Amino acid sequence: MQQITDIFFDLDHTLWDFERNSALAFESVLHRNNIEVALPEFLKHYVPLNKWYWEQYRKDLVTQATLRYGRLKDTFDRLGYAVSDEVIHLLSEEYIQELPLNNHLYEGTTDLLTYLQPNYRLHIITNGFQSVQDGKLNNSGIGKFFQTVTNSETAGVKKPHPMIFEKALERAGALPEQSIMIGDCLEADVQGALEVGMSAIFFNEFEVEVPNGITAVTHLSQLKNYF
Repeated sequence: MQQITDIFFDLDHTLWDFERNSALAFESVLHRNNIEVALPEFLKHYVPLNKWYWEQYRKDLVTQATLRYGRLKDTFDRLGYAVSDEVIHLLSEEYIQELPLNNHLYEGTTDLLTYLQPNYRLHIITNGFQSVQDGKLNNSGIGKFFQTVTNSETAGVKKPHPMIFEKALERAGALPEQSIMIGDCLEADVQGALEVGMSAIFFNEFEVEVPNGITAVTHLSQLKNYF
């Protein structure tokens, strides 16, 4: 990694502990609106549905509005819990407002960024919505580490589309051969980066099988071995 000058990170599921913070947000929102469902049972359905909707959104098969509505509607349908569309839209809006208020980071995040910052320029590339992602970065205290933040809303395309990586590189003033992407999604983060000439490291939190030739770590602290 001696030639690397710029390190690009994904945010959710890589630095910012999305599932933990999301659960806390829903705990607050469901309680405030007197939705009488057990949080673990709600999350059992919501988490895989949210993942599926994000995959569809990444492929431009659903809109942002459909994602935000559909993941909740489908969750309540699977729970057999009757909720009006009006309430679903209310819950969706309150969840988006609540989400950046919970800011648990993956273990080792701040230590890693502190370690890297003196020797590398650090950046974010995210498919998340700008206002929400900005809130996460600022409220968690890690926004100060990053020189640029590129999100899919302002780029007009989502990872793994090459244009979002090209826009991020341009904003950073970085060359692809001197840049590396670190993220939790093999398709969006790793393959997307490799296809534009960047290096990549897969954050393999759940220790899934990794294709040959892909560098992976299971804990953020392991990244120090490469930089």
